[in-house]
Amino acid sequence: MCKVEGYEDKRRGYREGCEMGFKFSSEVMVGKSKTFMVLRPRMKLWLIRVITTMLLCACVLHLVTLGEMWGPRLLKVWPCSTHSELPMHVELPSDPIKLASPPKRVYKNNGYLMVSCNGGLNQMRAAICDMVTIARYLNVTLIVPQLDKTSFWADSSDFHNIFDVDHFITSLKDEVRILKELPPRLKKRVEHGMLYSLPPISWSNISYYYIQILPLLKKYEVAHLNKTDARLANNGLPLEIQKLRCRVNFNALRFTSQIEELGRRVVSILREKGPFLVLHLRYEMDMLAFSGCAHGCNSKEVEELTNMRYAYPWWKEKVINSELKRREGLCPLTPEETALVLSALGIDRNVQIYIAAGEIYGGKSRMQSLVAAFPNLVNKDTLLDPLHLSFCKNHSSQMAALDYLVSLESDIFVPTYDGNMAKVVEGHRRFLGFKKTILLDRKLLVNLVDQYNNRSLSWDDFSSIVKEAHANRVGSPKKRVIFPDRPREEDYFYANPYECLQLLDEPLRRFS
Repeated sequence: MCKVEGYEDKRRGYREGCEMGFKFSSEVMVGKSKTFMVLRPRMKLWLIRVITTMLLCACVLHLVTLGEMWGPRLLKVWPCSTHSELPMHVELPSDPIKLASPPKRVYKNNGYLMVSCNGGLNQMRAAICDMVTIARYLNVTLIVPQLDKTSFWADSSDFHNIFDVDHFITSLKDEVRILKELPPRLKKRVEHGMLYSLPPISWSNISYYYIQILPLLKKYEVAHLNKTDARLANNGLPLEIQKLRCRVNFNALRFTSQIEELGRRVVSILREKGPFLVLHLRYEMDMLAFSGCAHGCNSKEVEELTNMRYAYPWWKEKVINSELKRREGLCPLTPEETALVLSALGIDRNVQIYIAAGEIYGGKSRMQSLVAAFPNLVNKDTLLDPLHLSFCKNHSSQMAALDYLVSLESDIFVPTYDGNMAKVVEGHRRFLGFKKTILLDRKLLVNLVDQYNNRSLSWDDFSSIVKEAHANRVGSPKKRVIFPDRPREEDYFYANPYECLQLLDEPLRRFS
């Protein structure tokens, strides 16, 4: 909140004027009543002015006091109230807008909510937004979320290793109380195993949390939600809830200064050579094993991926028909398929392409076709000195945070699979002004690629069809597709939070 220049001087002046007025008035009133009988008309007029001045001073003091109480609320900017505003320009989209610390919200606390997030960085990111929103509308205190350390990635990072925890707490204090840990009395109780823990039902409306979770919090004082992925519905929620989810995502969840500085360094290096495209090439071993997609893999690789899938009991689907799944568009594109698609879309072969991904399964040999088609492929390891990456090595979520920042800043973002990072980055780029994100129609593309490889489709026809099919799949404004009875099949809220977006035909307004 910007201070009005001279505010204190003005306030001091109001008070001094009032003190003088009261002093003089008391002197007048002390006089005998007969004095008033002989006052001339001019003196009467002067006395009226004195009394009027006294009343005006009293009013001004009241207004100043009210301004101090309500001013911060009335003048609050996004994301507290005007959720649709966008910045004209910032150096990096990841640089949060600096806002004045909001006033603390005072409410009767109904209990303490602990949450354990599951999945990768962006699955947890969306879950954190949901959990903050749930805590706010249940009027409970949220304990800083615990991050997943037991999944495939085995990342030991805590919340404060990835996100700026102090900013997270402070920026949301006008909505919900957030603590780094439980109060000592409750912490000791939890350490002794006295904790009610449960997984909330997926895609639930806020009423579920009022009816099912709030009574538990009031009864046990502390409750623990041990699953957080997709536990809040995409649609059918009050506008205030949707906007709070956006506020947490786009403002409160700021990465640590160390990660953000590394992101600026990468973007600066890329910008020195001109525009760049970020390719989220989701062709890592865990993705292929989990999805059962093994197109183009040899028999040894298929066996390795299958063994890995059976090694993780929480990956429920074990027997998978890889080719059938691919034809349905449910597999990530291979590096070879990606090379053909990017070329067909007319992407300049000399453009810088930043690979936002972990280790590509099959290594350099599997990347040969893509490198041949686009020789300027880079990633964080090739752009940065190993020393700069040392703090986040062996921490997949911190590395993913770096890729997230670079993805936001890119001129074009192309995900080869619609996983959590692809969706959350898509939504964030929409928020930043509908930045170009090419959303690939994989079901169509694998069929076209097969026809081209079988020589039943010429290159010109292949390229023409690909371009035409994706002309309107670039992250433009649109409403989400809703299937009330099939939430898994409808558009994900965080991929298109249109309740919080500003349309391109509206003038962009700078944050205050």
